[in-house]
Amino acid sequence: MDAVVIPILVAAIVVVFLVAATVRIVPQARRYNIERFGRYRRTLQPGLNFVLPVADRVNTKLDVREQVYSSEPKPVITEDNLVVNIDTVLYYQITDPRAAAYEVADYLQAIDQLTVTTLRNVIGSMDLEGTLTSREEINARLRAVLDDATGKWGIRVNRVEIKAIDPPHTIKEAMEKQMRAERDKRAAILHAEGERQAKILTAEGTKQKDILEAQGTQQAMILRADGEAKAVELVFQSVHRNNADAKVLAYKYLETLPDLAKSDNNTFWVIPGELTEAVRAVTSAFGDRSAMGLPPEATAQREEGPAEAGTAGAAGTPELDADPTLALDAAAAANEVAKQAAAAVSDAKAEAEAVGEAQLPGRGRASGASDD
Repeated sequence: MDAVVIPILVAAIVVVFLVAATVRIVPQARRYNIERFGRYRRTLQPGLNFVLPVADRVNTKLDVREQVYSSEPKPVITEDNLVVNIDTVLYYQITDPRAAAYEVADYLQAIDQLTVTTLRNVIGSMDLEGTLTSREEINARLRAVLDDATGKWGIRVNRVEIKAIDPPHTIKEAMEKQMRAERDKRAAILHAEGERQAKILTAEGTKQKDILEAQGTQQAMILRADGEAKAVELVFQSVHRNNADAKVLAYKYLETLPDLAKSDNNTFWVIPGELTEAVRAVTSAFGDRSAMGLPPEATAQREEGPAEAGTAGAAGTPELDADPTLALDAAAAANEVAKQAAAAVSDAKAEAEAVGEAQLPGRGRASGASDD
């Protein structure tokens, strides 16, 4: 019984071994390279595959998905003799499993060394500033070189990126100082521009304010002048409408004299030359008014006096009959007018002396002359 069981067990074990050696299950996105007696035979695709046991064997198992490879930072010298450490990241995909397994011994190491060599060639022709600001150009040149070199290896480089560029510590400090200085410069420029705009706007506002105030003052002066002109015109028309004689005008002129010195801007006061004419006119007015108040005999005698005087003159004996009442009335009127004029002049002089006594040293003599 044991002699029958043992061969059956051995046969079963051999069958299981042969089945296990014959069947190959390949996962998705995997490729297996099969060698028969040490020579490449074929590449197994995903799924169930059969091989010859003992004769065929799996040489390499490759992943055909896109993969990421990050290299270590490599020192690179720039055109201006600065050493920078550049760290790159590589995105690649195996397109030909046979070439990836048999055309190059280690495709990752080959890609890494090719990347470093290309970086040194590219960055060696750039300065530090160009290296920091030309990443897109460096990436494009790296990809072009890697695509050309890795195509025969059965690898497609999809993307190459520079992950980091680390200049020396001293260069970093200098760059930070430069950046800080640039920012301070921009801040100062912006602040100056703001102040300039503020001053311009303030000046424009002041200008507009002055213009509006000047226009308002001009309009007010024009309106005031128009009002005064209309008032003078009305007074002029009223005077001519009422047929005022020179005596009334002379009296109004004397009434206006005290107002000449009331202005605060007057530092001296000049007595007009027409004052004597006005006094004479007012004196004549008072003289006529006195004559109108005399009795009929005196008036008749006054009217006859010139005729008799003419007669006497004709006879050759001139006689002058003076009317004592008329003379007294005329003298009193003249004295009254002179007193009023002197009072007006004194008031004006007092106000002028209170305003600018120190500025007019010769005013006393001029005023005295006017009083005389």
